[in-house]
Amino acid sequence: MLRRARLCQNTKIITLYTIGFAQKSAEEFFTILKLKHIKTLIDIRLNNVSQLSGFTKKKDLQYFLKEICNIEYVHRPDFAPSKDILDDYKKKIISWAEYEIKYLSLLSDRQVTTVIRYEELDMSCLLCSEPKAEKCHRKLLAEYLRKTNENISIKHL
Repeated sequence: MLRRARLCQNTKIITLYTIGFAQKSAEEFFTILKLKHIKTLIDIRLNNVSQLSGFTKKKDLQYFLKEICNIEYVHRPDFAPSKDILDDYKKKIISWAEYEIKYLSLLSDRQVTTVIRYEELDMSCLLCSEPKAEKCHRKLLAEYLRKTNENISIKHL
């Protein structure tokens, strides 16, 4: 069951961004993050060391973020879909609707809302590979978090 934080008039709105690195050059990617004044990049990919990740491989990304933008890097594989769910979707064994149900159930099972300090999400950015948020787990995670805290404002980059 989701816990829901109430919106209070004196409570600060938490701005949570999301971004995908695919179809972006390194220059475009880091410029976007810098212009939005992102404090922390939260990598929610299951695999962040693949050669396909280019400039977003874990050690490289961590270095570039700090040196170029002074942004902290955090890898949260517990926010990623399981390999089974991801593989089934990529192989078209399950539809997007089924993927959503399985992923959201996984977030609930993992009790992700118990390991988050919401105030630390402010000016943070969820990272995945998909170029657009429409069919990406970063959008699902951001919306899941907003359901538990009305103070979250989501912005997809």
